[in-house]
Amino acid sequence: MDICPKCGLPKEACVCQEIAKEEQKIKISTAKRRFGKIATVITGFSKNVDIEDVAKKLKSELACGGTAKENHIELQGDHRKKAKQVLVRLGFPEDSIIE
Repeated sequence: MDICPKCGLPKEACVCQEIAKEEQKIKISTAKRRFGKIATVITGFSKNVDIEDVAKKLKSELACGGTAKENHIELQGDHRKKAKQVLVRLGFPEDSIIE
């Protein structure tokens, strides 16, 4: 049985991800990229959150391309409203997400 090094609980019962999600101050904004393309940028993630997994779920739900880089996620297109809804469904508190 694997044990989490942070909380000492078994990996199946680990609460580190949920605690980390509640402590976030996430900011959703847009940025103009090359050739006038719009990208949605989501910042404010801590090291405790699996940003690759969050990016994968966002891209799947929003049907768009994107990437996870240096504690921020970039999505192709303007997805500010829908991204907030998806993040809330993934367990991030709604009042900690700023548009």
